[in-house]
Amino acid sequence: MTTRFILIGGFLGAGKTTAIARLASMHAALGQQVAIVTNDKAPALVDTWNLSAQGYQVAELAGTCFCGNIDQLIEAVEGFRLTRMPDVILAEPVGSCLDLVATVVRPLADRKVGAYEVAPLAVLLKPSHGLRILSGTPNLGFSPKAAYLFRKQIEEADFVALNRIDQLSPSEIEDLSGLLVREYPETPVVRISARTGAGFDEFLRRLSEPRASNGRRLDVDYEAYAAGEAELAWLNAGLILRAPQPLAVDACLVEFAKSLRSRLSAGGLEIAHIKVLGSGDGRSSVVNLIGNEPPAEMSRASGATANSVHLTINARVAGDPEQLSAIVRHCVDELCGPRGIEVSWHQLRSFRPGRPEGHSPLALLTAKDGDRSAGDSTRPAP
Repeated sequence: MTTRFILIGGFLGAGKTTAIARLASMHAALGQQVAIVTNDKAPALVDTWNLSAQGYQVAELAGTCFCGNIDQLIEAVEGFRLTRMPDVILAEPVGSCLDLVATVVRPLADRKVGAYEVAPLAVLLKPSHGLRILSGTPNLGFSPKAAYLFRKQIEEADFVALNRIDQLSPSEIEDLSGLLVREYPETPVVRISARTGAGFDEFLRRLSEPRASNGRRLDVDYEAYAAGEAELAWLNAGLILRAPQPLAVDACLVEFAKSLRSRLSAGGLEIAHIKVLGSGDGRSSVVNLIGNEPPAEMSRASGATANSVHLTINARVAGDPEQLSAIVRHCVDELCGPRGIEVSWHQLRSFRPGRPEGHSPLALLTAKDGDRSAGDSTRPAP
């Protein structure tokens, strides 16, 4: 049996998880067995919980990147055979990762000949940062070092999916499409909304085509790659709120996200993507921030009220990890203090991504282990 392997790339906040969930639903509707692999530089992912809650078989690779550790990725996908090998595997790489063709697509095809049919590499475009970066707008929020990652991901794509068209005006869609054609004239563009499903028939059709080997190789400056990732701060946190009065989980998440956006903007940190999961009374909600300007978006509402609420926070911003951690703690205190809510932290980890050693030609041969996070400010929970 040959399994279709679909890799959906794109920058932090591009909408990869929502797109994968919709694609999974479309494949399932065709009677196909679907599995998903999530990936991040730290454990406790909102995405893993979210996709599992939708009934999909999910494997999580934490503390490493697909692109730096093909062995773990192959082990994860082969692990699905323990139950039933799926017809389709959807995989979501880390949002700052690039050089996926050289480090994932080709090695998977070469080492598992006949077992996996690799789809064309789709890269989702995040409009809020795409318009600024591609047009060369000053004061991007991200330095040119971080913008390098964004551009290289698009350069590598077999095709680009311009996402969130439901949130754009017709003129904004045309402007972004024009910039893509100007900058990457050989790369096809489809227009989609992962949230509404607009354009997904065409998206699925392109992913169902054979992947053409065009012989192109991405020219990556690994020093620039490392510098770009070093501009970003990662934070994963888990905590429990115990309130004297029942909390409306949805409203609390939105209030917390609004506070985070305000504090991060005031501190000069540019939001790449923040996801907050709130669980209480056996139900869960998810709220997202994809930039400093777009409002908080409730991607999963629960309507739950509970005295005990578990929060999981995944935050990726351009800025300093220590500053990010301090702002998150401050916003938690701001939410909980006036309500007399007791806070119990069981995880708080903030760090800068480690150097992408797994990408260099030498490292690909020597297969160095995992991700060595530079500037890791992991500390006991406060």
